[in-house]
Amino acid sequence: MNLIEIDPFRWEIPKTGNMNVPGKIFTNQRMIQDISIEEAIKQVVNVATLPGILTASFAMPDIHWGYGFPIGGVAAFDWQEGIISPGGVGYDINCGVRLAASSLIEKEVRPHLKALADALFQNIPSGVGSTGSVKLTKQEEKKVLQQGSAWAVRQGFGEDSDIVNTEDGGCMKNADPKEVSDTAMERGLKQLGTLGSGNHFVEIGVVDEIFDPHIAHVFGLFENQVTLMLHSGSRGLGYQVCDDFLFFMTRYAREKGFKLPDKQLSCAQIQSGAGQRYFNAMACAANYAWANRQILLHRAREVFMRVLGISPNALSMNLVYDICHNIAKKETHTVNGKKMTVCVHRKGATRAFPPGHNDLPERYRETGQPILIPGDMGTASYVLSGTETAMQETFGSTCHGAGRRLSRSAAKKAARGRTIHLELEKKGISIRWKGKSTLSEEMPDAYKDITNVVDVVHGAGISKKVARLRPIAVIKG
Repeated sequence: MNLIEIDPFRWEIPKTGNMNVPGKIFTNQRMIQDISIEEAIKQVVNVATLPGILTASFAMPDIHWGYGFPIGGVAAFDWQEGIISPGGVGYDINCGVRLAASSLIEKEVRPHLKALADALFQNIPSGVGSTGSVKLTKQEEKKVLQQGSAWAVRQGFGEDSDIVNTEDGGCMKNADPKEVSDTAMERGLKQLGTLGSGNHFVEIGVVDEIFDPHIAHVFGLFENQVTLMLHSGSRGLGYQVCDDFLFFMTRYAREKGFKLPDKQLSCAQIQSGAGQRYFNAMACAANYAWANRQILLHRAREVFMRVLGISPNALSMNLVYDICHNIAKKETHTVNGKKMTVCVHRKGATRAFPPGHNDLPERYRETGQPILIPGDMGTASYVLSGTETAMQETFGSTCHGAGRRLSRSAAKKAARGRTIHLELEKKGISIRWKGKSTLSEEMPDAYKDITNVVDVVHGAGISKKVARLRPIAVIKG
C-alpha cells in the first residue's frame, strides 16, 4: 500500500484505481508500523470507492479491522447523491460513552470501593443476553425508540439536565418504529437498562491530571475527583436492525448493479426508499441506546448513594456528556468553500464539534464539545474538547478509544497462564466481570496505548486534551 507521510500525525493514500477520493489516516510512525492495521487500511481504500463520498476516506489512530468499514473510520457522503451503509455504522448502533462527575474525592470513596464494585455488579445487569428490570410493553418500546433519553427521564430515570448534556439531546427525530423488524423489537423488550458484554463497562475513575484548567472547570472536572464512565449501546435490538438491513441491502445493491469491492459495503442511495428506511430504523436503535445509558447512569447514582449513605446533593453526580460512536448523521459542513448537507458515518469514531457550534449545549459553546476517550481497563481514559480543525478536516470527528491491537482469539492466547484480575488488583483497580473469557479478551495488552492514540489527535489538532482519568473499579460485561 502506497502510504505518504504528510506530517508526524497525518498519512495519505493517494487516489488511484476506483477510488473517488484519497484515504487519510491520522497516526504516527510508531503505530503505522503495526502490521495489524494492514487489513483496515485496505478497508479505508474500499470506502473511498463508494458513490458520493466527499473529501477523503478517513481513519483515526485507533483504526482496526471491522465489518466493511474499518473501526475508527469516518466517511461523509453528499446527502443528495451519496449512499448510506449499515457497515459504515456497525452492528452496535450508537455504542457510546457517558461520563458523570461527582463532588467526591478518591479518599472518600477508596474505603468503600469493594462494596461499590460489588453493588454495581449486582444492580447493573451485564453479560451476553442479560435482561434488566425495565420490562416494556410493545407500545412502550415504540415510545423508547421515538423518544430516546427523554423517555427514560420521564419514567424517573434521571434529570432534565442529563438530556441537555447528551449528544442530539439523546434523540434522533427521524426514528420510525415501523422500520424495525418484529425480531428486533422482541430482542429489545427485556434488555433496556443492561450493560451487555465484550468491551462494554462501568468504570469508577479518578481525575489524575488536568491539561487545560479552564476547559476542565467548564466541564466540571477537578484533580482527585471521582467520576463514573459507562460504555454500552443498543443491545440486541441494534444488532438485529443492522443484521436485517445488511441482508436487505446486500440484495438491493446486487439488483441495482452497484460495483462494490467488498459485499460488506452493501449500501443504498440515501435518498432512495431503502436508504431512508435504514436511516429511520438506525435512529430507533440509537434512541434505544441513549435511553439504555440514561437508565444505567440512574442505577449507578442510586448505588453510590446507598453504599455511601449520602444524599443526591452530597453525591452531585452530574452528567458531563454522552457521545455515540457508531452512527450516521445528517449534518451541515463546508466542503470546498460551500455549505453542504452530508451524511457522516462515524464507525468507532467520535463527533468533535468546535467552540461556537449551534448543536452544542450552551455551557459548551465557548469550549467546544466534550469528547470521551476510554482506554483499556488497566491504564487511563481521556477527556478532550472539539476543535475548528476537526470541523475543517474530518467533518467534526476524532478517535473513540484505544482501538484493539490483538484480536479476541489472539488476546486469549496471550493471556494463558496469567491472572488478569490479580494484575489489575495490584494496580489498585477493583474488577468484576462475567463470562469465562471476558478478562483475557479485554486485557490491557489487547489494546493500543491510549496515550499514544490521544497524543496523535491532540497533535493533529482535531481534538484537544483536557483531563486524564485513572480507573479504580471496573465492571465488565
